[in-house]
Amino acid sequence: MRKFVLGMLLVLLCLPFYGTSAQAAGSFKDVSTSYRAYEEISYLANGEIVSGSLSGYFYPDKIVSRGEAAAMIGRALNLNGTKRSTQFSDVGSQYFASGYIQSAVEANVLSGYKDGTFQPDKPVNRGEMAVLISKAFKYDFGGTLSGAANALITRGISQGIADGSFGTDKIIIRADFSVFLARAVNYKLRLTPAVSFEHDRTVTANSLNVRSGPSTLYSKTGALNKGTKVQVAYEVGDWVYIKSGSIEGLVHSAYLNAPISAGNESILNQQMIVIDPGHGGSDPGAVAYGLREKDVVLDTALRVKKLLAKTPFQYKLTRETDTFISLNERVNISKRANANTFVSIHANAFNGSANGTETYYYAAYQNPNTEDSKLLAAKIQNRLLDAWNLYDRGVKKGNLHVIRENTMPAVLVELGFIDNKKDNEKLASPAWRQEAAKAVYWGILDYYKEKGFNVSSYY
Repeated sequence: MRKFVLGMLLVLLCLPFYGTSAQAAGSFKDVSTSYRAYEEISYLANGEIVSGSLSGYFYPDKIVSRGEAAAMIGRALNLNGTKRSTQFSDVGSQYFASGYIQSAVEANVLSGYKDGTFQPDKPVNRGEMAVLISKAFKYDFGGTLSGAANALITRGISQGIADGSFGTDKIIIRADFSVFLARAVNYKLRLTPAVSFEHDRTVTANSLNVRSGPSTLYSKTGALNKGTKVQVAYEVGDWVYIKSGSIEGLVHSAYLNAPISAGNESILNQQMIVIDPGHGGSDPGAVAYGLREKDVVLDTALRVKKLLAKTPFQYKLTRETDTFISLNERVNISKRANANTFVSIHANAFNGSANGTETYYYAAYQNPNTEDSKLLAAKIQNRLLDAWNLYDRGVKKGNLHVIRENTMPAVLVELGFIDNKKDNEKLASPAWRQEAAKAVYWGILDYYKEKGFNVSSYY
């Protein structure tokens, strides 16, 4: 029961070798409507989770490699597939699946080998496939191959082979991997299409489209208004399969309130908050009146940490000492921590002629974090205005690296202008920095309260 097992990955992707144009399965020259896996391949192709060659072939009998599997799983879970450096010596930044591989590692979906390699061209067998899907879709499988196989069988995703075994060591082909992945995403494709809708949530968007798959590429199955109660069956990355009356399908979890339970502490303990004190080390940030931005924001962040320590929340600071950390690494720290919220703390400067507090969030077309980021920014901004009574510069859209590149609700707070005498007096004061820390902390609590969490006892 090899632990590297996670290293597996998912099917698909002739894409890296043959091109990037997605096709419906019916248009693949080697996947006819009568083909045994037509429905599942078509379903994945519609969402561009799998694709074929530029010449129109899917190659359903082609063996799936670890790199291809990683890309397919990554697409199904909507992980960041941007090509980049990885932690593996044999996966360079230009490898077609480098982004999906690193994202899946950061999401604890897969891992590599003890020698620091990933072996992206190694074939995937059925046992590894079962473990990968079990980890990706958060099935309880006891960390064993047999447990993973049973998790798929009991859910109607897979079944044994002709000899009565699961065929753990049998190499898997693209068609079969597509079948298993599609069934994991959409339960209606399973051998026994039945799931339990056990958890209640509420729609927080003004109008929420329900879709047949986990991306906006899939067709709408209905729409729900703000305040509508839904029942949740399971998660597909950041998407969840829901039901409300006669409407069923997948929606992004950012547009639902948080799940509430009687044992609230266990729910809060699942939330990771990352606090990011800007600058540090060789980068002092803005400097004025003998005060350095890096010192002000670190002290404030450490005070926020002490407040968070009194709650069940998980929390992490990107730095706790006077150290330089690159913008990329700040984002990576947040992603590796599987953060649910990210707050970067800064101080402003503008030739001494500007003053006030402002909070930024990143907004882009179809960015699933935009609304939650805006909500978090508004809650923190309001608390800071109450605490410091500085000029209100507002909640603003900002194209700033640490909030743009993060994959969770993220904001950047500018406490005040270090080169403005009035603002500087508060930034320089330990007592006022404590008030700022409380404001950031309360703003975070306000955000979670709005999302449906019970945080009233932590104010």
